[in-house]
Amino acid sequence: MCKTLVNGVRVDRSAARTRRFLVAWLSVRALFLALLISAQPEDAFGQDRRIPESREQITWSFAPLVKRAAPAVVNIFTRKVVRERPMGLFFDDPVFRQFFGGESPFGAPRARVQNSLGSGVIVRSSGVILTNAHVIKDSDEITVVLADKREFEARVIKADERIDLAVLQIDPGGEPLSTLDFMDSDELQVGDLVLAIGNPFGVGQTVTMGIVSAVARTAVGISDYSFFIQTDAAINPGNSGGALISMDGRLAGINTAIFSRSGGSVGIGFAIPSNMARAVLEASATTGGKLVRPWLGITSQAINAELANSLGLSRPEGVLVKAVDARSPAARAGLRVGDVVLTLNGHTIDDPESMRFRAATAQVGSEAVLTTVRNGVAREVRFSLVRAPETPPREASPVTSRSPLLGATVANLSPALADEIDFQGTPQGVVILEMDSRSIAAQLGYRAGDLILRVNEREIGTVRDLLAALRQTSRTWAITVRRGDQVFTNNFRG
Repeated sequence: MCKTLVNGVRVDRSAARTRRFLVAWLSVRALFLALLISAQPEDAFGQDRRIPESREQITWSFAPLVKRAAPAVVNIFTRKVVRERPMGLFFDDPVFRQFFGGESPFGAPRARVQNSLGSGVIVRSSGVILTNAHVIKDSDEITVVLADKREFEARVIKADERIDLAVLQIDPGGEPLSTLDFMDSDELQVGDLVLAIGNPFGVGQTVTMGIVSAVARTAVGISDYSFFIQTDAAINPGNSGGALISMDGRLAGINTAIFSRSGGSVGIGFAIPSNMARAVLEASATTGGKLVRPWLGITSQAINAELANSLGLSRPEGVLVKAVDARSPAARAGLRVGDVVLTLNGHTIDDPESMRFRAATAQVGSEAVLTTVRNGVAREVRFSLVRAPETPPREASPVTSRSPLLGATVANLSPALADEIDFQGTPQGVVILEMDSRSIAAQLGYRAGDLILRVNEREIGTVRDLLAALRQTSRTWAITVRRGDQVFTNNFRG
């Protein structure tokens, strides 16, 4: 067997040839894989999405990204003065109060200061800030602290508790502030890297990293418009209102809530998508601060496997139309009860919440394009989006006659009012708008949102019908109410 010396070491010449062949083969293979990866279309890995290809890439840092984005994230401190009466539980009782001429026998109310904290995002260089509505709710003073430690008093431009977003304004004295640009939150994909920036537990500005765990979480119950980005980036108390940013430094969402068993992060956090945040910001400037949601005039329900089978669908998808308001443009465009809606303006619809979200982020006056299925045949429905009409006028009235509904305020239900109070169902009839928590109606178990159908077998269609029925002297009452999908009758003896 022929041998040779390599660097003074005797080796087998055939073994050397084998090693050279392996080295060459591995080099060619590496080159081939590199060419294959570079030749993949954008959809293979997503636009600008790449896996690390070297040890050097693994040591890359988010520091430049954070340096650009962090100055646009602020800390928000709120202060609220709460006045408490000693023995307040007893003094709230009118029978107890009358013995003291309406004055408290226990002295003047005591003042207690409640402080809370949160985060916010500067979205206009003039000092316009987005945060959560629950961060600034009922506060007497709002202080915004910038990343450079400057402090400003803030005023509330708009707070929408249904969406849990608020718009604040500070006066930076003409100096332009750092801002975050909005991204199209529909561009996010599960698995994308994101950063959460905020002020958890008041320790100061903090950055955490994670991935997008889901892009359309609806079964969360945080707000009326349930449609959230879920992330495992650590979000803790104090992060509310802070920024969830993409890898190009744009605002992907407003961090809002966490799922927790102990009060801390367990890797399940939720953010309001930037598309909804942008809609609220634009509404605060163009519609007096109120988000005007286009009216679809549709009541729908989610489709499960059993329902999909009965409808002839290959799998559970879309929503089933349960009711169509005859006054709506959807009805005029031919949408019917029993139709299945699969998409709205190209976006997949999986449940009624996603339908509401897509409608809320569209603009009044724009065109709605629905992909539907009827009797197994796909079709397209188009109509212009309009505001929900205030028809009939609400005529909100308090119930003052002695009856089981004493203390409630009732109103005629219209599409506009139904949207305002998040009433689910056909917007028709008389609804309880609000009530005093100490009223007879509240003590008997009635709630805001209850639809009054009948009083003593008298059909109720308007507020006037209801007030007239309640003015009748009666020793017994039978009141029929619809609450959600349930209808029940309560009987009372006077």
